Amino acid sequence: MIQRRKLVQAIGSAAALGVGAWRPAFAQAKADIVIGAAHPMTGFMSFAGVASNNAMGDYIAWRNQNGGIAGHKIRYVAEDSAYKVDQGVAVVKKMMASDKPSFIFLDGTPLSKAVARDVLASGTTMTGGFSSSEALLDQTQYPHHFLSGPTFGATHEILMEYIGRISKASGTVPKIGLVYTDQEFGSEAIPASKARAQKLGLPIVQEIVTKPTGVDVTSEVAKLRRTRPDIVIFQGYIMNPVPEFVKQMREAGMNAQVMSTTYGVDRIMYDALAKSGERLTGVMPYRYGYDTDSKMMTTMREYVAKVRPQQDSISVFYIHSWLTGMIFCEVAERCVKAGKKLTLPNMKAALESIKEWDTGGLTGLLADLSTHQIKSGRVYSYDPASKRMEPASGWIRV
Repeated sequence: MIQRRKLVQAIGSAAALGVGAWRPAFAQAKADIVIGAAHPMTGFMSFAGVASNNAMGDYIAWRNQNGGIAGHKIRYVAEDSAYKVDQGVAVVKKMMASDKPSFIFLDGTPLSKAVARDVLASGTTMTGGFSSSEALLDQTQYPHHFLSGPTFGATHEILMEYIGRISKASGTVPKIGLVYTDQEFGSEAIPASKARAQKLGLPIVQEIVTKPTGVDVTSEVAKLRRTRPDIVIFQGYIMNPVPEFVKQMREAGMNAQVMSTTYGVDRIMYDALAKSGERLTGVMPYRYGYDTDSKMMTTMREYVAKVRPQQDSISVFYIHSWLTGMIFCEVAERCVKAGKKLTLPNMKAALESIKEWDTGGLTGLLADLSTHQIKSGRVYSYDPASKRMEPASGWIRV
């Protein structure tokens, strides 16, 4: 088990700068640009946090090897949040006081909300992270924050658009069931999902809300059996209890297609369902790690093979963090090249100027961050022959 620790990396620098070496003005030539992170490297979310920390460190190392940010080296400071708000707040305050990062990666919505006042008060820090919450797009409260993909609701809108197109092409209208957790990862997607379904004439015939873990699905499957949806969309689950849900659905004679979004279509989920012969379909905001059509994905894969040869796949958590690092650096580079200090107003303006940005193909379409999120994705479906998720649609922007 990884112990709680502070990771301070002066990646690629001849010597690490001491506390207070960073100055907000660029009169001092080529000062380091600091990126901080509060990853859940221990606890129940450690599988995501370790991948995320690896990705951020790897991207910064790769970026420094390729010139840094307009000649400035990047210094990475990472702390373990354990996905606990109190611990996360403490480590964020600590790194802001000692290292004064211009950017901080945060582990989720609760922590992003909890540190907002301190981040805003600094006037020199921008944040991103794992959250896909619509709430964090409120420019009054969170002008310093952005999402590295679509909101939870936007991923459902993409999925509903796909279902609508398939429905139109086949001349049949599928009945849809929604199964989601009572946490924001699950429930927050539902209003947008239902609104888009209604707009497209797609009937939602069942809604089931569960706890994220420790769920006895028997009674919930009985509810689904009564309404017989043609498609069941799971939201807010990374794996369990979805395999058991699907197993009991089949035992009850239900043939509904199984769908999910983003973290629910990562390898852990599609492999688990594939063992029972299931073919998961769902939305990913990015290409999968084995995709060969993206220059940046190829770079990522080659770098991982070089520095982490024991890593046999690239998860969505790794991709998300690598892309977030790219966005941090793009914002900083736009400020530096314009001769502007890394203050929040300047960084916010730089972020909102990103409208036709090439992510090296990670996002498929050119990225638009003018609204502090990237509202696009693609539908994939599991292919038993390749044992991978393969494209089932083109890239869809909502």
